[in-house]
Amino acid sequence: MTVALVAVSTSGPLIAATAAPALAIAFWRNALATGAIAPFALLRHRLELAGLDRREVVLALAAGLFLAGHFATWVPSLTKTSVASATAIVCAQPVWVALLARLSGHHVPRRAWAGIATALVSVVVLTGVDFSLEPRALVGDVLALLGGVFAALYTVAGGEVRRTVSTTAYTFCCYGVCAVTMLVVCLASGRPLAGYETGAWVRLVALAAGAQLLGHSLFNRVLRTTSPTVVSLALLFEVPGAAVIAAIWLGQTPPVEAVPAAVLLLVGIGIVITSQPRGGEAAIPAE
Repeated sequence: MTVALVAVSTSGPLIAATAAPALAIAFWRNALATGAIAPFALLRHRLELAGLDRREVVLALAAGLFLAGHFATWVPSLTKTSVASATAIVCAQPVWVALLARLSGHHVPRRAWAGIATALVSVVVLTGVDFSLEPRALVGDVLALLGGVFAALYTVAGGEVRRTVSTTAYTFCCYGVCAVTMLVVCLASGRPLAGYETGAWVRLVALAAGAQLLGHSLFNRVLRTTSPTVVSLALLFEVPGAAVIAAIWLGQTPPVEAVPAAVLLLVGIGIVITSQPRGGEAAIPAE
């Protein structure tokens, strides 16, 4: 779990340090991850992939599109606001998952509502602090907020697929759909997909290998023996982890005024996570 946390914590700093268009970064991250998974999926899971029913295919496609929406908003947010703020806000996705569950008719415990209220107030305060210090950061915070909403939709759709589909088959379909979607968006908007410096390519490979594959794969492995609630709570350490890496590597120190709001946001998210029924699946962030 420690190795996985370090891997996912590098996501924000790596994206912020990569000299390439944000949407192109999203494409290459998923394209490289899909290419790495493809041999295992096509050789070991080809029968499973060929046997997916219509519902499973539709949900996997929806999850891929939601993941594309997540990356199309969260990755650009890192160019407009701090890594710490963007990561903290996007990690609020368990709040949106809980609200989606309520809209779907599921019961949300009273304690969870307290956490949701705490988290939402904290997001408002955090964005207000960022805006007062740098008006441009408000755009980044809003994009990160949308990224969290798309991540919640991706988590809900993916959770349904993974009831009957293996992780390898699901991630191959999901990452593949996301990569194709981002490719279309990049081509339509004229974003260059090549011509970057060597350092940018190294960071793109590190992003796909670290956060996208190593981090998520290890968390999925940990879920076999560890409570989903424990895993979800552990994932909150991605926020301080990313902030520390950004401070050391990029010299990006979070404003002192924003720290209390970010801490309160994590407390609110933690309350929501611990209010989930036992046995529920962890909401693994897309980072």
